[in-house]
Amino acid sequence: MNDKLPVPITLDTLASMKQRGEKIACLTAYDASFTRLLEACGVDMFIIGDSLGMVLMGYESTVPVTMDDMVHHAANVARVGQRCYRVVDLPAHSYDDPVTALKNARRLVDEGGAHMVKLEGGTGKAAIVEHLVSHGISVCGHIGLLPQSVEEYGGYKVQGRDAAGAAAILADAAALENAGAEMLVIECIPAALTARITGSVDSPVIGIGAGVDCDGQVLVLYDMLGMAPEPHARFVKDFLQENGNIHAAVAAYVAAVKDGSYPASEHCY
Repeated sequence: MNDKLPVPITLDTLASMKQRGEKIACLTAYDASFTRLLEACGVDMFIIGDSLGMVLMGYESTVPVTMDDMVHHAANVARVGQRCYRVVDLPAHSYDDPVTALKNARRLVDEGGAHMVKLEGGTGKAAIVEHLVSHGISVCGHIGLLPQSVEEYGGYKVQGRDAAGAAAILADAAALENAGAEMLVIECIPAALTARITGSVDSPVIGIGAGVDCDGQVLVLYDMLGMAPEPHARFVKDFLQENGNIHAAVAAYVAAVKDGSYPASEHCY
């Protein structure tokens, strides 16, 4: 019997995966049972996302999610997690200024077991990223479509389609990395823009609805298990339908990310 614990994945592990071109398989996680299952299936990284407000709590957006909600679910994952790198969302309005951001980020690390915190926004959040990093907090930036600001877009719409929009997102990526962010999540942008961003930064780039040319992929767990309400976003694939059970579905997702078959052209913008 092999009682050896799995080797934890670190930020250095993920950076090395980027350098050698090995794709990073990421899913959202919110509880202990799924944490155990996803780790057993070879997932590399978790985002404990404020998407939990929609898939677990019944909200229409991520905006009502609180710090207490995020700490609770992050701690669920950290309590049993042994392998995956854990990135935890700062919820809406929890990082409006540097002092508030630092207080809340420390809660996610100290109480929620986060390895890294994630916040939405580009150049306008660079000073907050720099403040967090200067106090020893690892930060992931989130650019492109920003779910916490979706009402400003008039709904969930692809970002960066025109030259000005693409240039703004490229500038966001550079500003965040210059401020010290060590990872980026890019959401709902054209695949060609994803390739430019991924090649322009040293940090791992994780995509959702952003094509295959990033360093890794993330999906909301409940979406890839076919539990997303209709209509589905274009980038969502139901892996459970083809594979019969949850364990097989997650393993198939990991394999498809690793070999580059997901996302396919029909999932891209």
